[in-house]
Amino acid sequence: MGEPAGADADDVFGSGRLDAVLADVMRDAGASVGLVYLRVPGESMLRLALVSGVSQEIAAPWVRIPADAPIPVVDAMRDRRLVWLGGQEEIARRYPRLGIVLPYDFLLAAAPIADDTAVWGGIVLLWPVWHPPRLDEDERGALDACGRRAAGLLRRAAGRGAASYPSEPRAVHPARPPEADPVLARSALHFAERLPFGCCALDLDGRLTFLNTAAAELLQAGAAALLGKRPWEVLIWLNDPLFEDRYRAAVVTRQPTSFTVVRRPATWLLFELYPDATGISVHVTRVAEPSGAGAAAPPGTAAPPTTSGAPGNLGAYEIPGTSGAHRTPGTPEAYGVSDMSVPSRGPAPPPRQAEPVGAGAVYHLMHMAATLAEAAGVRDVVELVADQIVPAFGPQGLVLMSADEGRLRIIGHRGYSREFVDRYDGTPLTAPVADAQVLATGVPVFFTSPEDLHRAHPHAPRYADRSAWAFLPLIASGRPVGSLILSYARPRPFPGAERAMLTSLAGLIAQALARARLYDAKHSLAHSLQTSLLPHGLVPLPGVGVAARYLPAGHGMDVGGDFYDLIRAAPGTVIAVIGDVQGHDPNAAVLMGQVRTAVHAHATAGASPGDILDRTNRLLNDLDPDRFTSCLIVELDPARHRLRLATAGHPPPLLRGPDGRTRLLEAPPGLLLGITPDVAYATTEVPWEPGSVLALYTDGLVETPGVDIGTATAELSGRLARSRPEDLDALADGLIRHVKDPAHRTDDVALLLVRHEP
Repeated sequence: MGEPAGADADDVFGSGRLDAVLADVMRDAGASVGLVYLRVPGESMLRLALVSGVSQEIAAPWVRIPADAPIPVVDAMRDRRLVWLGGQEEIARRYPRLGIVLPYDFLLAAAPIADDTAVWGGIVLLWPVWHPPRLDEDERGALDACGRRAAGLLRRAAGRGAASYPSEPRAVHPARPPEADPVLARSALHFAERLPFGCCALDLDGRLTFLNTAAAELLQAGAAALLGKRPWEVLIWLNDPLFEDRYRAAVVTRQPTSFTVVRRPATWLLFELYPDATGISVHVTRVAEPSGAGAAAPPGTAAPPTTSGAPGNLGAYEIPGTSGAHRTPGTPEAYGVSDMSVPSRGPAPPPRQAEPVGAGAVYHLMHMAATLAEAAGVRDVVELVADQIVPAFGPQGLVLMSADEGRLRIIGHRGYSREFVDRYDGTPLTAPVADAQVLATGVPVFFTSPEDLHRAHPHAPRYADRSAWAFLPLIASGRPVGSLILSYARPRPFPGAERAMLTSLAGLIAQALARARLYDAKHSLAHSLQTSLLPHGLVPLPGVGVAARYLPAGHGMDVGGDFYDLIRAAPGTVIAVIGDVQGHDPNAAVLMGQVRTAVHAHATAGASPGDILDRTNRLLNDLDPDRFTSCLIVELDPARHRLRLATAGHPPPLLRGPDGRTRLLEAPPGLLLGITPDVAYATTEVPWEPGSVLALYTDGLVETPGVDIGTATAELSGRLARSRPEDLDALADGLIRHVKDPAHRTDDVALLLVRHEP
């Protein structure tokens, strides 16, 4: 479906035109769930803009995604390609973080929203497992058309400066079935009332929209107490993670599932869930005690979940007049349960000793743990915490503080104005305020209402309408790291299960923050060492233009052994050097400095490229560093229009002629430096025409997991051939652009460009 000619692009969100793109591709591809992510200008995050087919609570861990996160949609956008995952096993293997939070069986496709000018975002679709293991041509075509259509909308909106991105994900609802004839609807209602077993309906958010009299009797609650609510949040005996987990499984997989649970004192109930695109039909029946359960099974104990039956929907009819009130028209007698109150049978149960944590909270906590495990520096931890906690755990505000030199420094916040938080930055650890006191005692404090907070801290500020607070100490290995403050818009009781979950969350954040501080300290040291060993500037020479780039490895201490140099040798000549020492640690950097010093000394003495390598190799064997080094030496002689080069196991340089033709300069191969002292390195001479560009590089520029190095080198040669060599800095940036993302760079990269000026 195309866009109408002349349609305004500045209402791409307000008019729901992007919603229509998502709805159309889900219909055409037969997908059950759809998500649209957008790249917001000025942010290093992807933002979830539209969601369809699942509740926003299930999608909460992915409301904001770092642009380098190991997530299918990020890979699809980066590589401008379709990412297909054919089931639970492949998801767990390739994207374990996704498999942790959604441990269900489904198929997934992620595709970029892109045109020839830019990548604007990405789309994610899910299918049930009965979908074929591969997408067919029509489904691929629908995804491609969706990406181009959405990109066109976003490009035109951006061109008018009118792309206002939604701050929260918006739900795109599937087309609702047409309203049933009132007579048929009433017949369906009477049919459900006559059934001897319980039947009820949940929407995609898990809230009850219908239940018959038999269901109310089995659940021992009336419609007034249940409609519009999630049953596991209302019924204490059903407040077990299993119920919520089965609901999540049904919504995500669109497969029927079931479980058995005991209702006090000893009534076993079988719940069978049948999902479709509009909600879940639930069949509730009384069953015999499962084999092996035992008469003394504790309340809330559930038998293992199973799949059963085929998809169905007992509440297929749309009752005229139903809306957000979740109420069926007609008299209470026709409904059967609208004002019903079923008396409790048997003696009152003993008080519950502990509340279980909901399945959603458990999965969010696991996702947070996996996410924080991948965070490197303090800034990474702050961004992940701020972007994940608010959508996943429900607070409206968050302030993250770090203990530093006797004060609490605010290092991240969400849901507060900068002016407000700046007033409390630098609070002394001895101050009589909650955020400092919890760090001193190590005990979290929860205020369920403004009155609670005012009684404990009469002068504490209250931001906007915040009405409940959690003050959590961040303690790692017994040492105070900082404090975390969560605030909520409404009074909140903070039951024991939630307090335990938030305390566990604070522990994860404290450990990640402590690791990040250590990482930042080591990174600063490594950066200083690297800076001191690489040349501060390249020696200018008449007739020669130069440009250089260095990128450290994306993981570890960000320090390695790649190096380059440009050394003035005999009058009118320059020695270009590039090399790579094994490893990405300070020892590699130290050895790199020793190699660079040796090469510099021999080059200034007038040695040929082969002799420079000979002498440096003997020195390294005397030092016995237990590491090997590749090195390439090129003598540049613009006056004689020649190059002389020798190599010690280093990738060959590329030479781009003035006509754009590019070739590898193959020199006689030599062993890596440091293997054995008895090696001779040959010197090769080649012509060097004015206007030519010589490219020296390390293997990090052409080595990518799963890609043949010959193919990668040929691609680099092609990019050099197609380039405009007049601006060497722009050329250098273009040649390294594909490896600039540190999350996907596993090796150091060094690049040295030298042009023979005409």
